[in-house]
Amino acid sequence: MAATVDTQPLLSKDRVEAGSVNIPIAQLPRTCAPSGNAAPADIAARIVDDLNKALTAQDHHAVSQLFVENGYWRDHLGLSWDYHTLKTPQKISDFLAAGIRLSHVEIDSSTAFRAPHFGPIDGIGEAKGLEFFIKFKNDVGFGQGVARVAEESSGQWKFFTFYTSLTELNGHAEHTRHRRPQGVGHGGDPNRKNWKERRAAESAFEEKEPQVFIIGAGQGGLAMAARLKMLRVETLVIDREDRIGDNWRRRYHQLVLHDPVWLDHLPYLPFPPTWPVFTPKDKLADFFESYAKLLELNVWTKTNLISSSWDDKAGQWTVTVERQFDDGSKKTCTYHPQHVILATGHSGKKDFPAVKGIDAFKGDRLCHSSEFPGADPESKGKKAVVIGCCNSGHDIAQDFYEKGYDVTIVQRSSTLVVSSKAILEVSTKGLYDEDAPPTEDADFYFFSFPAEVFKRLQTKATKVQNEIDANALEGLANAGFKVDMGPDDGGLFIKYFQRGGGYYIDVGASQLIIDGKIKVKQGQEITQIVPDGLEFADGSKLEAAEIVFATGYQNMHTEARAILGDSLADRVGSVWGFDQEGEMRSMWRPTGHPGFWYMGGNLLLCRYYSKLLALQIKAAVEGIKAKST
Repeated sequence: MAATVDTQPLLSKDRVEAGSVNIPIAQLPRTCAPSGNAAPADIAARIVDDLNKALTAQDHHAVSQLFVENGYWRDHLGLSWDYHTLKTPQKISDFLAAGIRLSHVEIDSSTAFRAPHFGPIDGIGEAKGLEFFIKFKNDVGFGQGVARVAEESSGQWKFFTFYTSLTELNGHAEHTRHRRPQGVGHGGDPNRKNWKERRAAESAFEEKEPQVFIIGAGQGGLAMAARLKMLRVETLVIDREDRIGDNWRRRYHQLVLHDPVWLDHLPYLPFPPTWPVFTPKDKLADFFESYAKLLELNVWTKTNLISSSWDDKAGQWTVTVERQFDDGSKKTCTYHPQHVILATGHSGKKDFPAVKGIDAFKGDRLCHSSEFPGADPESKGKKAVVIGCCNSGHDIAQDFYEKGYDVTIVQRSSTLVVSSKAILEVSTKGLYDEDAPPTEDADFYFFSFPAEVFKRLQTKATKVQNEIDANALEGLANAGFKVDMGPDDGGLFIKYFQRGGGYYIDVGASQLIIDGKIKVKQGQEITQIVPDGLEFADGSKLEAAEIVFATGYQNMHTEARAILGDSLADRVGSVWGFDQEGEMRSMWRPTGHPGFWYMGGNLLLCRYYSKLLALQIKAAVEGIKAKST
């Protein structure tokens, strides 16, 4: 998920997303070893009872005093219509002073995983305490969360972390399971349509207008369309590709997801138990196409946005699109949705730097990684250079080597490297694997950690992963390939969330680098492209018949400007990276422009945050948000 800012060197140095906060590592509670013989359920019941008394009294100070001094309340739409992480009792009290929307909390003991139990409250075991899931009510609906409680002094238990996330609006439950549609309208109407006819009419939007307009039919757009459909919000997705999934089909030949399957399920339709651990790109593309059909999502392919404008007074958009049909005919449509979602991917435009002499290159191919179709098996012995050392750069270099090329990878600064084996054995083990809890439970657990606590967890996990990868990391260093461990040694997840790129999940290329089969040019700027290769700042030169720039993409904000114009882009805040509270900036939450939302990220992020964004939009469409703000 590479992301870059508009102005940068040819290859980005290790950095955070522009303006992103480098969050600190959490400090653990002073006392963290449970004492006495009290049962977990009894301890949980007492502190939840104290919390409910304070909530009933609307006593924000009393609520805050139930937290340890360095405690956290992470909230996703339970306390406000935004995302917040409140640290320390004082900040919790100050925030709640304006009004406490939660009215009641109860313990969720429905499964052993959710029920109160002693164990680590930091995710790794340095801090021991009590952990349990909760359910809550607020003024607009219901939610779930996770509480972690520490024994601050003998018999005195307080919250270390408390997570609340809205899951349902009053009177607007998702139309699934007991609320699933009938699928047929029995009766004596001779003009009634069958399912195919009704489906065609629904997707054509000839007699109605979409309330929500989504640009992009990748995992973000499809997940959002599915969530909104279950909430009965009329939604239209457009995509310029010929088929759903073509943005994956067209990518380089050997591409597979580096995340394991258990991390990647989409809402309502998980991958079957026969699915491979790592999903090939074309298989994922076909799944996306099937997903849209099976969930009856309204997706128009071969469709381009012609114009868009926002009317502040009317509170709606005017969007005009041109749709091309299979027979070559075209149709122009204009709609007035209340909401527009940009779901074109984590990043913006491809970052193809303007390098001196690029037009003088006389080799066979010079392209960006997004345009690379795969190495030519008939080109054995040719020299290739890959510029950039994240996932795409490594995969493409490996592809070149396997096809018999003499390949060099250019690395200017450093790259975080972790093996897929280490991720499976450490990062996702027990939470996202074959024997893990249900995906919904795993998601709540994963996102219940405030960013600072999560960073502490990840620094410890990274050390364990490095032990597994010790030989490879040493071999890479000996080969002249520079590795890092992410911000403050926070590892893959922190570098991903904070920077948006700069890492490689090793699926084979590292050993090729160690063995010298993929050569490394490290630490030098490219000064210019010459007819037969590249020249560097140290005066050296690399010959190349093919050059691939795996230099990532510009910030998602640039895509908003390109697609929706300067007027919108100038009102929208910074995108991606941590804010001061450790929440992602502008993603899946208010952006600063009314009726405009960003949706993106890997499948895990899209699965989880699509529900929260759908609830925000449903609340706005139904007028709930205006009444409760």
